[in-house]
Amino acid sequence: MELIVLDTASQIADRAADAIEGLLARKPDAVLGTATGSSPLPLYDELSRRCRAGRISFAKVTGFMLDEYVGLPEDHPERYATFMERNLRSRVDMRPGALHGPDALNPDLQAACEDYEAAMAAAGYCDLQILGIGSDGHIGFNEPGGPLDSRTHVGVLTEQTRRDNARFFDGDIDAVPTHCLTQGLGTIMEARKLVLIATGSNKAEAIEHLVEGEVSEDWPASVMQRHPDALVLVDRDAAARLSRAD
Repeated sequence: MELIVLDTASQIADRAADAIEGLLARKPDAVLGTATGSSPLPLYDELSRRCRAGRISFAKVTGFMLDEYVGLPEDHPERYATFMERNLRSRVDMRPGALHGPDALNPDLQAACEDYEAAMAAAGYCDLQILGIGSDGHIGFNEPGGPLDSRTHVGVLTEQTRRDNARFFDGDIDAVPTHCLTQGLGTIMEARKLVLIATGSNKAEAIEHLVEGEVSEDWPASVMQRHPDALVLVDRDAAARLSRAD
């Protein structure tokens, strides 16, 4: 695992975009894994800027989202499919329909999970997976206590995660769904490269366990210690609890 501590979200976005630009230069038809939430937004801004400038192209890229809420209607602005369309797909030259997500509108959620896992497997899984991290150490929606080798599954969101995400629902925790479909930790670990972004002091404990703690189901992101090519990009607030941050 490579840890890089930077001063600003913009610097983090630049470094993550460099990794993606390098991948697309080598492999224009790469498979890219995307994440939602506030942490990757500066990265999506930078990727959009580089695409407009002609530095990179997503024309041949296939994308797979990490997760999706269950229970939100198709036109809800906080559906992750809508989020990714708004913040990345429509802002670059990625083909319509090239960015895939788990079908949380399917009445058979288990079948939706199996279909999504099969689609990723058929694509060879992700060449690079973008990740954020929750304050409780979750990546995707793999909450604490789940198996470290899980595959795409129906997840139950903890109260902490729902509280953290209430800011996207006008502060109303009751409006945050209780269930989701998510890539499992085993699915995420299939990616050839992981790039995790974390900013802010509320992520410091999770980053401490990710980088310096034991691999444990209590802190799901810690499984990244077992990945052969994981890049962790954090600001100084998120790195505040690390004993070896320097």
